[in-house]
Order: sequence, then structure tokens, then C-alpha cells
Amino acid sequence: MGGLRNRLMCRFVSSTCFQMNRRKTLGEDLMETPLRRCLSTLDITMLGIGHMVGAGIYVLTGTVAHSMAGPAIVLSFLIAGLASVLAALCYAEFGSRVPKAGSAYVYTYVTIGEFWAFVIGWNILLEHMIGAASVARAWSGYVDALTGGVIANATAGTFGEMHSGMMAKTPDFLAFFVCLAYCGLSTLGVKGSSYFNSFFTMVNIGVIVFVSGFGFYWADYRNWTDYGGFTPFGFSGILSGAATCFYAYVGFDSIATSGEEARDPSFSIPVATFVSMSVVSLGYICVSAALTLMVPYTLINPTAALPDAFASHGITWARIVISVGALAGMTTTLFGSLFSLPRGVYAMAQDGLLFKVFARVNEKTQVPLITIGVCGLFSALVALFFDIEKLVEFMSIGTLMAYTIVSAAVIILRYRPMVGRSDVLPLTESPVSPGSAKDFVNMLNEAGRLKPKFYWIERIVGSYEPGVLPATCVFIFTVACACIFAILQWGGQAVYHPNDSEWLLIVLLTFLVAVSLITLALIAVHNQSSEGLRFKVPWVPTIPALSIAANVALMVNLNPMTWVRFGIWMSIGFVIYFAYGMRHSKENATVSSYSGLLKSNSRTGEWGSTLTAKDLPSTPTSQTEN
Repeated sequence: MGGLRNRLMCRFVSSTCFQMNRRKTLGEDLMETPLRRCLSTLDITMLGIGHMVGAGIYVLTGTVAHSMAGPAIVLSFLIAGLASVLAALCYAEFGSRVPKAGSAYVYTYVTIGEFWAFVIGWNILLEHMIGAASVARAWSGYVDALTGGVIANATAGTFGEMHSGMMAKTPDFLAFFVCLAYCGLSTLGVKGSSYFNSFFTMVNIGVIVFVSGFGFYWADYRNWTDYGGFTPFGFSGILSGAATCFYAYVGFDSIATSGEEARDPSFSIPVATFVSMSVVSLGYICVSAALTLMVPYTLINPTAALPDAFASHGITWARIVISVGALAGMTTTLFGSLFSLPRGVYAMAQDGLLFKVFARVNEKTQVPLITIGVCGLFSALVALFFDIEKLVEFMSIGTLMAYTIVSAAVIILRYRPMVGRSDVLPLTESPVSPGSAKDFVNMLNEAGRLKPKFYWIERIVGSYEPGVLPATCVFIFTVACACIFAILQWGGQAVYHPNDSEWLLIVLLTFLVAVSLITLALIAVHNQSSEGLRFKVPWVPTIPALSIAANVALMVNLNPMTWVRFGIWMSIGFVIYFAYGMRHSKENATVSSYSGLLKSNSRTGEWGSTLTAKDLPSTPTSQTEN
């Protein structure tokens, strides 16, 4: 009886693991979608710029410059921008591969597996929900400041104050209705709302040019040499500022989210990503430089940095221009979050991991109306009751985890052999010609295998199926990076100023650095597969590995309470996945056929079979059969 119970338990565990690791099977026509493909490259670029340039440039710059980095805020934005660019490169490659809504969720689903895809998707929903709520509160707070605090005082006088941990001091009804109003706008159709977004984004860019131009005209370079110099808070201040400034770049993944509504996603998404990241990075650096050159960082007012800086030079009318820019910027950021959130829910519901009602698309407007309404209501409720300052860091952990897994997925997919039913077939500009079929097959079969001159490595690490060793090395590299930055974060003084009793920490740190470098070297000696991509990340695995390291470093610097809240949020998600998503997943329909195939292969020993010319796709968007 005990043996039967053990066999049943083993079978249950095996079945569960199989379901958690199954990968998304894409249809033959990757461009087919119930949504409307109407967004041009310019529309998507404006969406990305608008989502990133909002409250951050008018609020974040003053706070970081005054309290964290001083004039070196320029370097903080530069470091945060570079970390985001590394992740953006990986998003751009996947955006050209998979023209579907869902961003990092879909990318993870087709490369790593269903469970990790759900984890990323669940965190992306949190990112956009809190992002929308925080910007709605900032929008409300800015309007309240312009009216002299009339709104906040009236609310506090009517409803009193809330004093409970995560709750805000007073409910914010203006933020609540702003969220609902923008959701109402989104239901009219994606093209019309994109015109609205593009107009306000252009207004915001015009204000940034105004601030930068007049700021440099009134610049006093002694503000960068006196008052403690350019780096009054030291290098640690620059890094702390970079971790905070990273929030300003959260939003470029909304570009990838639009993949199912772009006319030519394999071209538009990479181009929009690079243009928007360049414009936003330049804008943040110019505004922060102009601010710290106009006013000594010690005199910056964190709550109204730019208006007060201009007022100190007698340009009081600039307050009106800056206010217009701030409201326009926060409007586009709010729109970006409320654009991305329902499309993330829609993508997960369409795959069966969330409730099917969220996958319904209105035939007239070609947008998921129910999903937009529910997402808008939840975002509005968060904006109404919660203290956004405590939730913003909570949002960052999900974003950083998504960036990390997307970067890892780029490496894994580049070194994966053959193109199977659940793999992503690269989009090509023309079908594979008959004359090149043999070369194409050879390229697919060699991917993930050691290069001929490195076959001797097998005598050291052993022989593995193609692609297994690179994927394992990615995992080891990520864990090693987490350990390295944890040691530097919590044992930094012992590392920088060691004594006789702490030499083991130095040895451990040296060992971990060596392990990370060795794993990268082992990945690099394998053959890649990147044929047919209209855009691909350069210098793989170096660029994605740097992205992984940068994101892990920022995660380690987060508050421990953030990890506790993250655990609670993920617990809710796991309940939904194991109780509903795993059983209702679309991939569940193919489990029986795949199981039969796997059993057949296990009996005949054909796990390592290679492709032949007949396995090639007849069109560039079809899926090959194993």
C-alpha cells in the first residue's frame, strides 16, 4: 500500500512539474489577433516617451538632488538609464520575435515555462496598477497644490484622517475619479487614445526643452564646485540616487505591451524602444543638470524644485509653463500604465491563466472593455486609500524581476537547439529558400552545442543535451550575482576594510566572482542561433549578463519589508495559479498529445534527434514539428 502511495505521489509531482514547465505554443500566424493593428512606429514611440516622462522629471529630480546625490544626480540618471537600456535591448529582441500583447509575460512563457511566466505576469500587473495609482495621486496632489491645498483640507475635514500602516493620511477622491476618467478614454479605441497621448507627450517635450534651455542660460557652474563639490554624498549617494531614479524609467515595457496592436511590431518595437529611451535619458539628464546649475543643491525645494529654481532668478511666470508640463507628463504616464495593465491581464486570460472573462474583446472598439473597466477600478481604489510612497518600492521589485528573467531568456533562447512546437520561430523578411534549407537545418542543429575547438570542455563538465549547459550557467550566474551583491550590501565594510578575522568573506567573494566569469565563458563557447531576426541584442551573452547583474544589484538594495510584501502578493498569485490557471491553461489541451510523444521518445531514445529539411517551416511564421 505504501509503495502504491509513493508511486501515485511521484506521478502527481511529475505531472505537476511537467505542467509548470510547459511552454506556450504559438499559432501559425503570429500576426493574427482580435485586437486592432493600427499603431505606427511614431504612436508606439510616443507611448513609450509619455509613460516614462511624467511625475519623475518634475518631482523626482528635486528629491534626489537635494537628499541623495547633489549635482551628481546627473550620474544617477545616467547609471539608471544604462541599466534600463540593457533590459530594453532584451525587450526589443523579444518584441521583434513575438508580436503579442503581454510583454515579459509572453516572452517568458515561450522560452522558460508557464510557472515563471505567471510569476512575471502577476508582477507586471502589480507594477502597472501601482504605477497608475501613484501617478494619479501625484496628479491630484499637483492640482491640490495649485489650489492652495483646498481639496486635501476639505477631504480631511469631511472624512477625517486614516492612520493605519499602508493607508494614506486621507482618501484621495480626485485621484480615484482621474483613474476612472482615463479608463473611460481607453475604451474608445486604441488609435483615438494614442492621438490624445501623442499630443500631451509633445507638450511635455516642449516644456522639457524650455526648462533645459532657460536653465542652462541661468547656469552658475560654482554650484557644481562649491557646497561640497559635484559629489557631496559620495559614490554611495550616486548609487542610492540611481536606485531611486530607476523608477523614472519604469514604463518602457509598455512599448512591448503594444506588440499585438502594432502594424509592424518586428520593426516598430525595437525602433520605438531605442528612440524613446534616448529621448527620455537625454531629457532627465538635461533637466537635472539645469536644476543643479541654477540653484545650489542645498537650496532645492524637493516638493517644487523647478518652479522655485526659476522663481529665484525672477522668472515667476515659468511656474505656469512648468505646471502645464507637469500635468501633461503625469497624464501620459497615467495613460501608459492604464494602457499596459489591461493588456497584461488580457494576455494572461487569453492563455487561460486568469479568468476567461478578461479575454473578451469588444467587436466594435476592438479593445478588452471588461478588462479595462476592472483594471481601472482596482487602480482607482489603490489610489483612493493607499499610501503610494510605501508602495512605489514594492512596485520596483516586480519590475526588476521581470527585467532579470527577460535578460536571462534572451541567452537561453539564443543557445536553444532546434525550433520546436513551443519555441519562438524568428520572424524573417522572406521565407527560407530551398537552396538554403540545408544550411538553415545545420544552423538549428548546431545551436546550443560546443564550438568544435572547445569539445575538450566535455571531458571536464560532462556531456549534456544541446542548450542545457548554457541554461544552467545562466541560473548559476544569476545566483552568484545575487550572493556577490548581498555580500557587498550587508558586509561592505568588512570587504573594503578587512581584518584578520574576516578574510573568509574576501575568499568567498573572490570565488563567486570567479564562478560568474567562468559561467559566462562556458556560455560563450557554444554556438548561437539568431538567423532571421530583424533585431538582435549585440554581444550576447555579455549584454544580457550585465543587465542581469544590474537588476540583481538594485533588487538587493531594496528594503527588507519590500520582500515581505512581495511574498504576500505572490502567495495570492500562487493560489490563483494552482487553483485555476494550471487547470484552465490553453496548453493543458495539448498535454495528452505531448505526453504520448514524450513516452514514445523515451522508449525509442530519440531525445536528441535532429531536424531534417522536411521539418522546415513552409512560411516564416509557421511552427515546425519535432
